[in-house]
Amino acid sequence: MGILFPRGVLIWTLRGCRPASHPAIDLKILAVEDDAVSRTVLQAALRKLGHEVVIAESGEAAWEALQRDPFRVVVSDWTMPGVDGLELCRRVRRQDDADYVYFILLTARDATAANQNEAADAGVDDFLSKPLDFPELWMRLRVAERILRYTTQVRQLEELLPICSYCKKIRDDGNYWQQIEAYISERTGSDFSHSVCPDCYKGVVLPQLEELKSEPNPAPPVARKHPEA
Repeated sequence: MGILFPRGVLIWTLRGCRPASHPAIDLKILAVEDDAVSRTVLQAALRKLGHEVVIAESGEAAWEALQRDPFRVVVSDWTMPGVDGLELCRRVRRQDDADYVYFILLTARDATAANQNEAADAGVDDFLSKPLDFPELWMRLRVAERILRYTTQVRQLEELLPICSYCKKIRDDGNYWQQIEAYISERTGSDFSHSVCPDCYKGVVLPQLEELKSEPNPAPPVARKHPEA
């Protein structure tokens, strides 16, 4: 069932979707929209999904908000005066040391190849077409949740981890020691192939090969002759 708002903005109810009171992850979302009606609709939709929402009425105001507070998701209109959605996304992507921000672009433009390429080059993660569709918004945010969960896991792996100095096993949260390959695979789904780096080949493998070459070959066993009866 859909609800028709002024100016032809149509938004669908969340029938069949996840209950609003039980979000998979409580996302803090920055919603950027210069049109007052569309901004109200977007804010209501995000809050109904159970997320914390901060509203920005322009791209410049959104950029100032991003400097003050961390946001993991930005839902922004494309066409705005001054700093539009693409420029805002470019600024977000230039922040090298910040946590990854999932950027969803709202647009009434046709999804032409040129528009999609322009948005992809700016660093946009996903699109939502206007008028806003509730189930589509819910699905896009579920994707954002999964991506952000993986990026958080990767960031944690890049930080200091307890690794044994001898066997190189890693300690997980349950104080269980396991091979580092298994630890990373369980958390990211990554597969591993094993090889030998140049330093280890020179420092470990080659000396072992030379040692094998220098060892004397064992003498062949001598066949004993049994005396004839």
